[in-house]
Amino acid sequence: MSSRRNFLKQLGIGSGLLSMGSFPFEALAKKDKEYLVILHTNDTHSRLEPFPSSNKQFPNMGGIAARKTVIDQYRKAHKNVLLVDAGDLFQGTPYFNLYKGEPEMKALSLLGYEAGTMGNHEFDLGLEGFAAQLPHANFPFITSNYDFDQTILKGKTKNYHIIEKGSFKIGLIGLGVNLYGLAAKYNYEKMKYLDPIMVAEKYGRLLKEKHGCNMVVCLSHLGYEYKTDKISDLKLAANTTYIDAIIGGHTHTFLEEPTVVKNNIGKEVVINQTGWAGVKLGALFFELGQNNLPKLSKFNTVVLSKQTIG
Repeated sequence: MSSRRNFLKQLGIGSGLLSMGSFPFEALAKKDKEYLVILHTNDTHSRLEPFPSSNKQFPNMGGIAARKTVIDQYRKAHKNVLLVDAGDLFQGTPYFNLYKGEPEMKALSLLGYEAGTMGNHEFDLGLEGFAAQLPHANFPFITSNYDFDQTILKGKTKNYHIIEKGSFKIGLIGLGVNLYGLAAKYNYEKMKYLDPIMVAEKYGRLLKEKHGCNMVVCLSHLGYEYKTDKISDLKLAANTTYIDAIIGGHTHTFLEEPTVVKNNIGKEVVINQTGWAGVKLGALFFELGQNNLPKLSKFNTVVLSKQTIG
């Protein structure tokens, strides 16, 4: 218990705990073009410390301190960096069992996250439990297809959010999975689940046509792909009009490279997901092309481990 408390105290100085060694961040930057770099995580599941060396799947991988070091390096190398999360911060280690989500919220705030969405595990302690931890987050949670108007969360999350980075005006929406069968009904009582495609069209149109956003990014906790007709990121991309990029979660999918899907008017939608447990950090580089439209220029996925850090 005392070691965990000491670790929590160190979060505020995480950038001094580790260094990135020879990782070539400067090589990723081009001075003659303006990029938007979207850094993203999903399904970190309360994994604040690295996995132990004895872990067979992710030995010495992950951890908040390593993530902070990488994020700081990207921010040093690039002007326009947007850091977001696609849900399931909670549940998975004793930190959540003991502190009910407080350290997870504080950690992401210290790392400078600018937006997130709710995963199904954010409902594990009910709406009251999530509401109790919201004051520890200094970034908004975007829950476009969760109608909380009849609940304690009314007005505490956002339907959409706009962030400007250089020439990029980014409209963010958040889409969550249907909680039926994933969470106890009393943990989301009186919340209304809205159709993700209809919601994406509604707010995507609003962001581009009314607010003048040149990019719409969806933080999705729908899941990458299913063998059934269940709505997924792939189906969302193919059946909507305004989304340019989907930062995914829920299915713990490790993508070797972003997936590109044509939407219902033939435009490309970029989809990416970084597995789970915070062992990887995704980085998508966009530039503005013809008609001021965003275009994926390159991507990088950083494996967070002692071997990477050096």
